Amino acid sequence: MSLKPRVVDFKETWNKLLTTIKAVVMLDHVERATWNDRFSDIYALCVAYPEPLGERLYKETKIFLENHVQQLYKKVLESEEKVLIMYHSYWEDYSKGADYMDSLYRYLNTQFIKKNKQTEADIQYGYGGGDINAPLMEIGELALDIWRKLMIEQLQTVLLRMLLQEIRNDRCGEDPNQKVIHGVINSFVHVEQYKKKFPLKFYQEIFETPFLEKTGEYYKQEASNLLQESNCSQYMEKVLARLKDEEVRCRKYLHPSSYTKVIHECQQRMVADHLQFLHGECHTIIHQERREDMANMYILLRSVSNGLPRMIQELQNHILEEGLRATSNLSLENMPTLFVESVLEVHSKFIQLINTVLNGDQHFMSALDKALTSVVNFREPKSVCKAPELLAKYCDNLLKKSAKGMTENEVEDKLTSFITVFKYIDDKDVFQKFYARMLAKRLIHGLSMSMDSEEAMINKLKQACGYEFTSKLHRMYTDMSVSADLNNKFTNFTRGQENFIDLGIGFQIYVLQAGAWPLTQTPSSTFAIPQELEKSVHMFELFYNQHFNGRKLTWLHYLCTGEVKMNYLSKPYVAMVTTYQMAVLLAFNASETVSYRDLQVSTQMNEKELTKTIKSLIDVKMINNDSNKEDFEPDCIFSLNMTFSSKRTKFKITTSLQKDTPQEMEQTRSAVDEDRKMYLQAAIVRIMKARRVLRHNALIQEVLSQSRARFTPSISMIKKCIEVLIDKQYIERSQTTADEYSYVA
Repeated sequence: MSLKPRVVDFKETWNKLLTTIKAVVMLDHVERATWNDRFSDIYALCVAYPEPLGERLYKETKIFLENHVQQLYKKVLESEEKVLIMYHSYWEDYSKGADYMDSLYRYLNTQFIKKNKQTEADIQYGYGGGDINAPLMEIGELALDIWRKLMIEQLQTVLLRMLLQEIRNDRCGEDPNQKVIHGVINSFVHVEQYKKKFPLKFYQEIFETPFLEKTGEYYKQEASNLLQESNCSQYMEKVLARLKDEEVRCRKYLHPSSYTKVIHECQQRMVADHLQFLHGECHTIIHQERREDMANMYILLRSVSNGLPRMIQELQNHILEEGLRATSNLSLENMPTLFVESVLEVHSKFIQLINTVLNGDQHFMSALDKALTSVVNFREPKSVCKAPELLAKYCDNLLKKSAKGMTENEVEDKLTSFITVFKYIDDKDVFQKFYARMLAKRLIHGLSMSMDSEEAMINKLKQACGYEFTSKLHRMYTDMSVSADLNNKFTNFTRGQENFIDLGIGFQIYVLQAGAWPLTQTPSSTFAIPQELEKSVHMFELFYNQHFNGRKLTWLHYLCTGEVKMNYLSKPYVAMVTTYQMAVLLAFNASETVSYRDLQVSTQMNEKELTKTIKSLIDVKMINNDSNKEDFEPDCIFSLNMTFSSKRTKFKITTSLQKDTPQEMEQTRSAVDEDRKMYLQAAIVRIMKARRVLRHNALIQEVLSQSRARFTPSISMIKKCIEVLIDKQYIERSQTTADEYSYVA
């Protein structure tokens, strides 16, 4: 074939071409040689000499396609009830034929049409002299456009009516011809798929919009029928079944862009329009914990706006009621354990419910947290919240040696679960105070089950609340290991002197940082240590001052304990006693009987503490009150019980120091209040230093935000702290605005 332009007889060439394109459009067989010849003919017409004949070829092809589609249109109309089937059959052939024609006319498309085709910029900005209303199309596009205008738009009313009827029949249980319906609907998309802008516009206008309207009407009626014949549980099941069926139906017939729109329309008519009815049943379903109904309710309500909030609130109320019921009327004997385990049980139950029934939805998880926060921080009117104290006692019980029957791993698991409850406490600073006091007792009196467990617990609290929260607890723990090292050094010190020093007793001390430990540094009584201990105390002070120059030691004798061996009995009993008890017992070394006055002189203890100490020894029958008087007088005589016996050769004489007293509880709470005031004052100063000038309400909000991690302060407490800082001249009221403060640099 020659590529050189030549003179071409258009009529003769067109007649040959027309025979072939008729065969192509009708999907008849075309020989490969014939196809190649026609391809060459189109090329020859486009480059014909002296004038190219591409434009004429385009016009004749357009006329042929229009005539062909008009003939098909008449045949479809004549088919009466079989319009959809005939339309679909012709469309299948025509759309394939159009693709083949587009390939055959490739040279015309690329060389003639694309050169004359206006770009989007030309159309938008008005360039180019062509007719904007009739832009040139490639042959494949032209064929589709002609089908749209002369077939679809002419049959629009009939096609739409029949399609809607067929889909309605499907909804009523019949089985229409899926291939035909899908093919017809797809043709509405296919005829404009070549458009770069809004390729689905025609499909949406001609079919999707009226279909959605009819779908809404159908399901509105369907919902009304279902409500009359069903209760809520049945209604939800049937609606979900209808939605599932409609989803399958969408995939059978419609373009993917319509799936969500159709399902949304169904949800609006069957769920959103009946929200009041569904919300009204929420309370019963949730409080009876009908899991299947809850799952169905969740699926339906989450699909519509404002559907879930009511369900979330109902679940929150239910968890709150369950939690309060579980944590009320607990026996006083084992209240900390029962309280924590009750909260954990409720938490575990509803976590499992939310994960399995409600798809682990975070909105419901948040409702669970809010409800349990209210449960844990619940308090009776005009009383304090007991949770921080109960949780501290729970930890104390687990970490003590007395936690029988549990391995370290079991304790570890329980403490890990405990953190779940701990996170719900508002007053974490109150817990910290109680925990620190109980930790101090465990460490000082050697009551801890394991130092590893103590450290693990402190680290758990650190992860939950940060380093600042546990800094003092860490220092307390560290002091114990430092003290052990210090005792070793002291032992080496006494043995390493030029003259070996025999202290005469086993002597071990704890050196504790005053700022870290919640201990009273002013004891309840004066005290003179027994002579047997003086040498050891003196030597330790000498050793300590050599190693740590400038540090001051304050001896807390009321916390000290010792072991006293009783050599006057048939068995070598060893009693573990406090230093106060030891001082009283050692007075009997010189004499079997001692007067109350002598004890006062030798111990230097005040009357209250001495009386309490003597009574503790009388209660365990180690000494006798020879005068048999309840109230001790100066001339009261006490004697050793020479017939004392015990089941154990080593025993401990318990005192109130190792038990929690109401006074200590009150002291702890008052200490919390003082700490809170200092914390708030520091927070206010920090904020004002950064902001310089701030309005009253903004300052209150900032303070609340910063304090929330430790406790929730009352507004009145914040106001008092502001007044204190004004008095201390850290901040001042603005002279121009009444509710504004400024920082005093």
